Amino acid sequence: MRHGGADRGRRGPVSGARRYGPEVADIRVSIVLGAPPEAVWSDLEDVAAHVEWMADAVAIRFLGDQRRGVGTRFECDTRVGPITVTDVMAITEWEPGEAMGVDHVGVVAGRGRFTLTPLWGDRTRFTWEESLRFPWWLGGPVGAWAARPVLRWIWRRNLARLAARF
Repeated sequence: MRHGGADRGRRGPVSGARRYGPEVADIRVSIVLGAPPEAVWSDLEDVAAHVEWMADAVAIRFLGDQRRGVGTRFECDTRVGPITVTDVMAITEWEPGEAMGVDHVGVVAGRGRFTLTPLWGDRTRFTWEESLRFPWWLGGPVGAWAARPVLRWIWRRNLARLAARF
């Protein structure tokens, strides 16, 4: 799996994602959690509870009756500083104890993926990868460039909040 790189058309950090150029913010953060993947997944699969550990996720509203698995669709009100957007997402990958993938199909488009890797001593490496495209009114390529370090910082804090749950 490649991370970054300047070539257009190469695979990005999220499996299946394509790099389109500088308007795409590719972000990857990870943390080691003090619980086995099964325990982490038990917490992670409750998508509505993500607002409890994601400081930038204000609210989640499901678009239909489905709450788990591939095909689950939801809106997530996301706030970063003074900017609030409603991010529409669809779960595209659901491998219990291993991975959850989403497509962002709202204002900010792209793909995201949580990966759980078992580690010795009943621990888990939790990796969060996103490849996001910003609309012109959020700065397009400049917005993507500016968002990378900010989102990386927020998501590292989110992962610390997640770790505190174990």
